[in-house]
Amino acid sequence: MVWWAAAAQAQDAQNLRVNSLAATCANCHGTGGRAIDDAAVPGLAGMPAGYTVEQMKAFKTGAQPATVMHQIATGYSDAQIEQIAAYFAAQKK
Repeated sequence: MVWWAAAAQAQDAQNLRVNSLAATCANCHGTGGRAIDDAAVPGLAGMPAGYTVEQMKAFKTGAQPATVMHQIATGYSDAQIEQIAAYFAAQKK
């Protein structure tokens, strides 16, 4: 019973970390990755994780032109990028 409670608590902590990472995207991409209609930036909810990872890594290296995303993307590790991408892929549009 104690092991189960510890595992559940660890999972809750991990979910909180991932939710916090994803929340940093809300200012531009909308709460939960749902951008408003006709927004200049795309919504991220429901985007395939692989596509988001590819784009974030391209921003990080400068291969993808951007206004601020290249600066933002450099602040995330590859593991964090993958976590953010998985979070948004699991969200409904």
